[in-house]
Amino acid sequence: MKIAQIAPLAESVPPQLYGGTERIVSYLTDELVRQGHDVTLFASGDSVTDARLVPCSDVALRLNPAVKDHLPYQVVMLEEVRRQAHKFDVLHFHIDLLHFPLIRDFSDRTVTTLHGRLDLPDLRPFYEAFPDIPLVSISNDQRRPMPPVRWAGTVYHGLATDGLPFTAQQGNYLAFLGRISPEKRPDRAIQIAAKAGMPLKMAAKIDNADKVYWESVIEPMVKSDPNVEFIGEINEHQKTEFLGNAAALLFPIDWPEPFGLVMIEAMACGTPVIAFNCGSVPEVIDAGVSGIIVDTVTEAVENVEWALRMDRRKVREAFEKRFSAKRMASDYLDIYRSLPGVRTDAARMRRFNGTAPDLQVVA
Repeated sequence: MKIAQIAPLAESVPPQLYGGTERIVSYLTDELVRQGHDVTLFASGDSVTDARLVPCSDVALRLNPAVKDHLPYQVVMLEEVRRQAHKFDVLHFHIDLLHFPLIRDFSDRTVTTLHGRLDLPDLRPFYEAFPDIPLVSISNDQRRPMPPVRWAGTVYHGLATDGLPFTAQQGNYLAFLGRISPEKRPDRAIQIAAKAGMPLKMAAKIDNADKVYWESVIEPMVKSDPNVEFIGEINEHQKTEFLGNAAALLFPIDWPEPFGLVMIEAMACGTPVIAFNCGSVPEVIDAGVSGIIVDTVTEAVENVEWALRMDRRKVREAFEKRFSAKRMASDYLDIYRSLPGVRTDAARMRRFNGTAPDLQVVA
């Protein structure tokens, strides 16, 4: 198949530092190439891929201090996608919603993966206006706030199985990896580690929007506890050591997490996850096998010892069984082939016979 992958421009593919969506696009794109498909990636010019790269900005926009407004670059990318759209059997978008008006004429051979939260009230009228665009959710829980739309499927994220190596021997610290923001609840992570009497290492990005939260809430907590080490934003190589050497990952979220990539990254290393029961967590964590699901800080503290006794080999096996890039690519290929407009020999025959099926609008 001739497949276009359209990535956000804020980060490169894969990202140099933080960037879950771009990392998933990278794993998916390269796995599709490995399986023999002709893949074109629309992304920033500093992206590294096995596919054909169409650079739509010189470098990742977040890392370019000269860029003040991302929107013009995104629109230029969409124009390039529009210009080349006729070349592809299927176009797979990972850029939220800006492209919806553009793809009206060929939406039956597109799919859009929604990577973010969907419970924001401003989103509902938008999706009500575009109920016919094929969408993919990254967890079933992610769908709950949505109006009736055209769901093509749910595809859980996957990673390359040789990307983050298994580490048999656990370290002596708890880990927090992600963003410093109120919904990620780094304050809970600090509380859990303190009450459990264990060191905590925090590798996290601080967005401009969250600087006040960092300075007023989290930074004072870090400075007042000598057992907390704040590392800051880390790259993929550092992540291997950071997660692999941890005794457990703390995932103390307080929001409807669409997926939570860091959970399966920890699992790939054999590191169990202690996660709060929000959003996608019950779909990702096999309770008692790859991690422990809790509802309170107290419950998390009480379960730290259990997490430390978990079989790290079984944690890794749970990752390999459910969250490989190969499985993710296979799931997406099934969705591509089910699209009524996808340009395969079978689809051409269905259209010639007048039997091409319509996608169903479901709640």
